[in-house]
Amino acid sequence: MAFEKAKEYLKQFGLENRILVFDTSSATVDLAAQAVGCEPARIAKTLSFKVGDDCVLIVAAGDARIDNSKYKAQFHTKAKMLAPEEVEILVGHAIGGVCPFGVKEGVKVYLDVSLRRFESVYPACGSSNSAVELTLSELETASGSEGWIDVCK
Repeated sequence: MAFEKAKEYLKQFGLENRILVFDTSSATVDLAAQAVGCEPARIAKTLSFKVGDDCVLIVAAGDARIDNSKYKAQFHTKAKMLAPEEVEILVGHAIGGVCPFGVKEGVKVYLDVSLRRFESVYPACGSSNSAVELTLSELETASGSEGWIDVCK
């Protein structure tokens, strides 16, 4: 269901034909990199956090890690990832397929500057066996992001 929702969402940008569906799992950065055939850093992982009562998604390079002091400076609170059982309920996609496309209303998406070293990246597409190659400009538009932030090391 989440895959179809993400695919339908990407149609409005003419990107649905670029979705890759794999016979194997792409649920982790390493598995996705193997399935796509790229370096793990080019996998655009989507991390889900709780900021007050809001759900926030941060899309970052596959080799990036959240820097707690940068996160606190950006969001004025400690980094608190959603609990596994909250992710699908609050975001609309299950762990392994979380992406910034077709998420529930009110979810804010941010893009981390760790992605900027690449011309294109591969975020998931709503399932644990899919991805879509997007340029940074396409990702910025299709994700409906709030903008670029620097919260990773």
